[in-house]
Amino acid sequence: MKKLKLAELNRISIEEFKGKPKSNFAIVLDNVRSALNVGSAFRTADSFRANSLHLTGITAQPPHKEIMKTAIGATASVNWKYHRTSKEAILFLKEEGFWIVGIEQVDASVSLNDFTPTSDRPIAYVFGNEVEGISEDIIPLLDTAVEIPQFGTKHSLNISVCVGIIGWHHILHAGQPDQ
Repeated sequence: MKKLKLAELNRISIEEFKGKPKSNFAIVLDNVRSALNVGSAFRTADSFRANSLHLTGITAQPPHKEIMKTAIGATASVNWKYHRTSKEAILFLKEEGFWIVGIEQVDASVSLNDFTPTSDRPIAYVFGNEVEGISEDIIPLLDTAVEIPQFGTKHSLNISVCVGIIGWHHILHAGQPDQ
């Protein structure tokens, strides 16, 4: 076993990436405070070839030093859009045919273990603010809410970790984008 060198990873160029089919999920960041978390979401969106990334409200936008630090170039590859409010983003995505899934602990949350995305309908996953979670005013706009099972004392994960878990879960069940 040997560690692969960068040249051995067969990475595609940004131009090739933009021409490749995308996964049938989008990411919505609802008033995320940390630009480092935003950069991480860009990197994860690139990794799983997400359809798009939607930044809302106080969420930092590129170019931003802290986004660039963690995104390491993904701001150039990922299709992203800024919306003044999360409601505006969700209504936009609903019009585009997306099913809206909040990643949140609510009284009607479905455990991630019991949530199986499919390839027949695009899904927009909404991730909330690091302290407040998903904004109260958009909870009624969600089609469902999914909760990541946790077994410790904190009952919360960093948003960048959540985006990675949900992205992988989506790809695992709904399938990878066509090569």
